[in-house]
Amino acid sequence: MSATTRSRTPDRLCAEAVDLARAAAEEAAAPGVVGEHAGMVSEGDRVVTHFFECKEMGYRGWRWAVTVARASRAKVVTLNETVLLPGPDALLAPEWVPWSERLRPGDMGPGDLLPTDAEDLRLEPGYSGEDELAPNAPLSEEMAELAEAEDAEVVAGNPATLPLVPTRGSIASVAEELGMRRARVLSRYGLHVAADRWEESYGAKTAMAQAAPATCVSCGFLNPIGGSLGQAFGVCANEFSPADGRVVSLSYGCGGHSEAAVMPAPPRPAPPVIDETRMDPFPLRPSPDSGSVPVDESSADAEYGHS
Repeated sequence: MSATTRSRTPDRLCAEAVDLARAAAEEAAAPGVVGEHAGMVSEGDRVVTHFFECKEMGYRGWRWAVTVARASRAKVVTLNETVLLPGPDALLAPEWVPWSERLRPGDMGPGDLLPTDAEDLRLEPGYSGEDELAPNAPLSEEMAELAEAEDAEVVAGNPATLPLVPTRGSIASVAEELGMRRARVLSRYGLHVAADRWEESYGAKTAMAQAAPATCVSCGFLNPIGGSLGQAFGVCANEFSPADGRVVSLSYGCGGHSEAAVMPAPPRPAPPVIDETRMDPFPLRPSPDSGSVPVDESSADAEYGHS
């Protein structure tokens, strides 16, 4: 059986059914929002879609699409469907992005909760609280004897769920002192991601660090931090620095370095001295010999004087 070949030439009766398509669009839309006829397209044999401009606010570039069809050997055109579709230059909403991907630093506000994925690569399991070794472990008996000799206490359960601080000498208390009493801790990937982010914001390649007189490693305002990141980062404690309260790289720097060159203070002029014990006479008229040209006796009695 040969495949049916569909013609892309619009059916004449369907193409002429503009009034039928407009009436269907006006029935589906609000009054006055169906504009001029914007063309048509053949969808197949005896199936044509008519387009009408949409004048509704907020739908710039959208079109009402009304599809009409005609049965084989029939002379009556019937309505298929009416729908509002975006045109080539339609104003569309941006593609939906999950919240976990569109969230950016600084978006959280008071009261907001940010759930962490159970498979977050930045975290890895911390101290589980399982103190007892497996029955087939080779050191199980030795560990039991050592705990009895040292008078240590083995606390069951996850230390994060304990209501009180564990008794000193237990494994849970050691985890408490080492800061390991957490269900999850930073993984190596999480450390690298944080280090790259801090290095990009406050690192040696920033414009501020390039113009600084020295690096933060020699600045007195640098507050060291613990952990493995303390080998490359610290916290700035200079209130006049652009990085005040931020984690900065030891290779970062700014003009607020504690050992920057001290500019000499500008000289202050001496305060004015006013002598109130004497008077300075000021003549109302200038003296005859105060000019740059000496006065001639012959012209002293002249009418207009020396010019």
